[in-house]
Amino acid sequence: MAKAKKTKTKYLCQDCGCSHMRWQGVCDGCGKRNTLEEEIQSNNVHTKSNTSNPPLVMTEVKKSMETRFETGIGQVDSVLGGGLVLGSLVLLGGEPGVGKSTLLLQMAKALCEQKHKVLYISGEESQAQVKLRAERLGVHTEYLYLYSETQLESIFKAIDEIKPTVYFLDSIQTVGSKDLESSPGTVSQVRECTMRIMEYTKKRDLVAILVGHVTKGGDIAGPRLLEHMVDVVLHFEGDRNHYFRMLRGIKNRFGATDEVGIFEMKGRGLVAVSNPAGYFISDSKLVSGSCFSMIVEGTQPFLVEVQALVTDNDFSHPKRTVMGYDLNKLNLILAVMEKRLMIQFGQYDVCVSLAGGVKSKDPALDLAVIVAILSSIKERRVPPEVVFMGEVGLGGEVRMISHADLRVREVKRQGLNRVYAPKRVLAQIDDSDKEVVRAVSEIIELLEFFR
Repeated sequence: MAKAKKTKTKYLCQDCGCSHMRWQGVCDGCGKRNTLEEEIQSNNVHTKSNTSNPPLVMTEVKKSMETRFETGIGQVDSVLGGGLVLGSLVLLGGEPGVGKSTLLLQMAKALCEQKHKVLYISGEESQAQVKLRAERLGVHTEYLYLYSETQLESIFKAIDEIKPTVYFLDSIQTVGSKDLESSPGTVSQVRECTMRIMEYTKKRDLVAILVGHVTKGGDIAGPRLLEHMVDVVLHFEGDRNHYFRMLRGIKNRFGATDEVGIFEMKGRGLVAVSNPAGYFISDSKLVSGSCFSMIVEGTQPFLVEVQALVTDNDFSHPKRTVMGYDLNKLNLILAVMEKRLMIQFGQYDVCVSLAGGVKSKDPALDLAVIVAILSSIKERRVPPEVVFMGEVGLGGEVRMISHADLRVREVKRQGLNRVYAPKRVLAQIDDSDKEVVRAVSEIIELLEFFR
């Protein structure tokens, strides 16, 4: 009687991908608990071919001609560094409901208008559901193909038949290979499927845009290897309860990652914002506890309204609440104010928010946050034509900020006629509408001039 073939199993961490021989409560790789899942090893797992080019001297290597074409959406092209590159993989991540599928369909529409064949593969929705959303966005074209499938081998077969220039895969966590016995979404499936997609796409000079789920911490779900294998990593962010969305480039092998695309979500889909610098303050009416600052996202400066609310604390532990700002940075700023301005915040609850759902960790916001907090405490209204920019150190000094020329130029372009900032920033302004701020102790004196 023949012996049954023994099945080999291993335990993979679903957070970091670390492999273990047996189950245990804590992962050795990332230290997180209860993240190990059993997966059966298969002898049929795809292995990369052993053919490779011989090593060459760098001067003998010929540069390949980079074939790039535009998507038709200006904000997306700028983030990509000029457009899509044939033979590349793009990973698009974002929270549920932020508009990833909407962005893909609008990209498909723009590509089809340029006579490019596009295949939209959905592992989460049926073809009828995708068509319903496409019609709502005004997508009517014979160059767009819809396909609902989760098996990788069937997807490759469909691509061979249609021969598209670009194909979208929504999402990579729903795709699985029949050669692996684990379920789609596991570390082994995501890793193996992405590897095969990479080889398949580059061999045929196609463009693959993969959608990736994100964890509650905001990172793309699955092994970190996923982000290393692809050529471009984009993150689509924004609160679904607000009207704007922001497309950031996290990684780009074909261009820089210092561009940001800003969109407004409307009934007909995503609309690019033509003037992002003044977009978030168009309807602002400043009251006490509010002021303006200039932040930079990538190479794009835009104004943002900083709001603070300081109220009496009726409990033993004061509350610190932030929206769009860093809580640790707020605690640091309050400590500096207590030490340098002699204000005891133990008796106050402090809330800080960036209006419009903006999220930023720009150090230039430090000075504006202090002004907003003091404005709320003293009930002093800051004039709407004033902008505060500067990083605050632990000694209470106001320090230099990056991209000062971009910020100052945009402040003047928006028609704001007074800037409070460090001396080196204001050295780039020729007129008299400026005020040097060297330390936070000077802010209280400035507020006395405001009503």
